[in-house]
Amino acid sequence: MCYNVFITKVKILNGHEYSLQAILFTPSESVENPPLLIYLHGAGERGEKIEHLYRHGIPKLINDGKEIPAVVLCPQCPREVVWNNIVDKVKNLIDLIVGEYKISLDRISITGSSMGGFGTWEMGLSYPNFFSAIAPVAGGGLSWRAERLITTPVKAYHGKLDIDVPLIHSQLMVDSVNIHGGKAELVILDEFGHNDGIEYTYFNTDIVSWLLEKSRTNFEKVKEICE
Repeated sequence: MCYNVFITKVKILNGHEYSLQAILFTPSESVENPPLLIYLHGAGERGEKIEHLYRHGIPKLINDGKEIPAVVLCPQCPREVVWNNIVDKVKNLIDLIVGEYKISLDRISITGSSMGGFGTWEMGLSYPNFFSAIAPVAGGGLSWRAERLITTPVKAYHGKLDIDVPLIHSQLMVDSVNIHGGKAELVILDEFGHNDGIEYTYFNTDIVSWLLEKSRTNFEKVKEICE
């Protein structure tokens, strides 16, 4: 396995120590209170082979030479579950990295593709007013809970020709956020399906820069729906 370490330091996090196995990318030069970007992979990268994380999305982007001015956390989901089952473990891992690397608390953003797109929505719904922005790709979620995201910038991406995860999944979520007064944007990729839409999003759009430019000012607790 070939790691690109020209612009980025790479560290493999042990699941026994950090709650989940993960790849952590840090800038070559130390930055005080850096932002944190989290990437959640799709269903095909579950398991224990950490090298599988380089197949798609942010890890592939970095390995191909993209410099990202942030600490980038890419956890690996166990084989027998999906991200939505383990949001508490993901949050625990994030909290550990935030403390260890003195992350700027107002600049913690999250993105993910396919199963990770669903996981990104669920992380935002489960921990509202924690993330500075979320960018789910080819995902979806529980639209009846979307009111919890009205203070979180949301930019979702979805291929119009996606038959694995139809566009309606993202459309319902974005519409629900906006109906309740939030600010969610849906970028529809007219000529793309599932995997090619994911590839295009991370390599040819402003998704990374958009996430990193956001910062959070409102940290007030948001009640759960029906609480």
